[in-house]
Amino acid sequence: MMEEALFKKAIPSSADGLGRIDGRAKVTGQAKYTAEYKLDNMVYAVLVGSTIAKGTVATIDTAKAIKAPGVLSVLTYLNAPKVPGHQKAKNPGKPEAKSGPLKVFNDNKIFFNGQPIAMVIADTFERAVYAASLVKATYNKEKHDTTPPKDLSRGAAPWDGKDFVRGTADAWKTAPVNLQEEYIQPTEVHNPMELHAIIARWDAPDKLTVWDKTQGVQATQGDIAKAFKLPVENVQVNSKYVGGAFGSALQVWPHEIAAALGAQVVKRPVKLVLTRMDMFTSVGYRPYTWQRIGIGATKDGKLIGITHEAAGQTSVYEDFAEGPINTSKGLYDCPNVTTRYKLVSLNVNTPTWMRGPGEATGAFALESALDELSYKLKMDPIELRMKNYAKTDPDNKKEYSSKFLDEAYKMGADRIGWDARKQEPASVKENGWLVGYGMGSGMFGAYREKAVVRATMNADGTLLLQTAVSDIGPGTGTAMVLIASKQLDIPTDKIRFENGDSSLPDAPMQGGSATTSTVGSAVHEACSILKEKFQQLMGNGGADKLDYVKILKDKNLPSVQVLTKSQPGPNNEKYSMQSWSVHFVKVLVHPTTGVTKIDKVVCVADSGTIVSPKTARSQIVGGAIGGIGMALMEEGVIDDRFGRYVNNNLADYHVPVNADIPQIEALFVNKPDPYINPMGSKGMGEIALIGMAAAVANAVYNATGKRVRDLPITPDKLI
Repeated sequence: MMEEALFKKAIPSSADGLGRIDGRAKVTGQAKYTAEYKLDNMVYAVLVGSTIAKGTVATIDTAKAIKAPGVLSVLTYLNAPKVPGHQKAKNPGKPEAKSGPLKVFNDNKIFFNGQPIAMVIADTFERAVYAASLVKATYNKEKHDTTPPKDLSRGAAPWDGKDFVRGTADAWKTAPVNLQEEYIQPTEVHNPMELHAIIARWDAPDKLTVWDKTQGVQATQGDIAKAFKLPVENVQVNSKYVGGAFGSALQVWPHEIAAALGAQVVKRPVKLVLTRMDMFTSVGYRPYTWQRIGIGATKDGKLIGITHEAAGQTSVYEDFAEGPINTSKGLYDCPNVTTRYKLVSLNVNTPTWMRGPGEATGAFALESALDELSYKLKMDPIELRMKNYAKTDPDNKKEYSSKFLDEAYKMGADRIGWDARKQEPASVKENGWLVGYGMGSGMFGAYREKAVVRATMNADGTLLLQTAVSDIGPGTGTAMVLIASKQLDIPTDKIRFENGDSSLPDAPMQGGSATTSTVGSAVHEACSILKEKFQQLMGNGGADKLDYVKILKDKNLPSVQVLTKSQPGPNNEKYSMQSWSVHFVKVLVHPTTGVTKIDKVVCVADSGTIVSPKTARSQIVGGAIGGIGMALMEEGVIDDRFGRYVNNNLADYHVPVNADIPQIEALFVNKPDPYINPMGSKGMGEIALIGMAAAVANAVYNATGKRVRDLPITPDKLI
């Protein structure tokens, strides 16, 4: 009866709802992405990359490239204007520290293979590509290191440099039942369909306009202004449509600065579109991470201790730490937790955030280890998790603003047919294939930040919402329209959402699953204030159902506008706010070939009120597909002899295609969080992926009895 009641509350994946407001524009080609803009007098840039991984450029011959047809300029460290914000005063009394983001064309130092050493600008893209092939360089080559970490024996601890200990350090060792295993997350490269691109145009010596692929137009505006030492208001950033970013567009990368430099030199708009090969070395990636989990419990399954150690890679010029060990601090009620984390500096480009950053990597290790423990205990994996269910945040002792993960377990287990799972691995077959079931949990912070929205009700009854936030594909505009429609009680087709323009009201980057909570709160509050204004205009106490057109006509007003700043309140400090998920997977594994097929997937999200059912389902499905890629296919491979990627293309770097993906069922608990924001909604973009790779790995073990701890799970590891 309880399960039946839960499903009545849940929103199934087939629920009706508003279609994407930008859907028609995207499928008909009317939506214009960065690389599709055509400006008057525009020229084209192509990068030339280093062929060594460490050393200096000894000579660089650009003579043939400069003489090639249509070439306007070839920029190198020898002739490129110096970026003002990249010049730092030297301090001879101190050793040289890491300098931060790569300073393109600033000097002749080489930090990684593929680092830009030149940029050709020509009147056509094809001519620029040809001229780039004519640039030749020689190097003073030095011994490089691209070998990723295999333990904690090298590297440095980020942040404050200290290990984390709650309770007794390494208490897992004294538990009656324990285990310790190592897990590997390989480099996973950002490969969205849309390549990164930028168009840069100087409108005056101190005014710059760019069309850019970015997750935050105002953050990009600020970073570019800082680099070129311009007033922020003198930089205009446009990013109306973004074709997937997943963390790769959360910062300004060297190619963006290079395009602005090029436009400065040729005094014409410059378009620079990265190649697929460039994507592997230009816009970050999920870093290779070694992890070791020690976990122990009583014989009846109560956790005694968890020790989570990790070492991740970063570049020699910049540190990037994502904290894969953090998930182990709070996902389960465990009194003794120890974490250790180090970064190893290598001759690679800097990693960056990737969907479910840190937590996705950490959850693979933790949820795999918990599954391994369940077999040692001879206990159902869900039972083990419920035995250690955290009702308050173990890390800070705060009460959760909301948590219904227990309900999500019940919903998902029922839909996947968990009762059919056998505890003994490799004991079930279907049509000659081994059958296995696995599950994995996910958690990610539920955030709300500051945002400003301008809401304008016009005399014709249309509402215009304006804010600078980017929309990288999750359907932000659709969610905002639904919030406004509900608040003002007007049809969705009367509402227009304008975004992706740095001159619009302030909004944060789109990342960390915080946009609906943040910008949605601002939309909700703006519409509430707008409604109050109309009630005041009506007088006589107002009315529940307002005729906005009539009121404006009666008052002879062309429009009514409000500008509202929304920010989190004291509840955001009082409570621990998290989003939760659980993924259930059924796999089929061929016993002879080791081929793994995903047969069925059920994902359940506990992310508060569901504002937009259709786009929410897309978020969960997309995250699950990303998790399948993480589990079975994706791996950036570097030949350590040369420090160079050998699979830097979509033929050799495998990602899931439609043939790899079954029907994915997305369910939502759909219970509001009463404290985080007016809608009661929490983020789901990250939890859609976190825990999914572990669910697949656990299902593969259940099917085969072979535990694969180094992703991806390829056939050779199962035969």
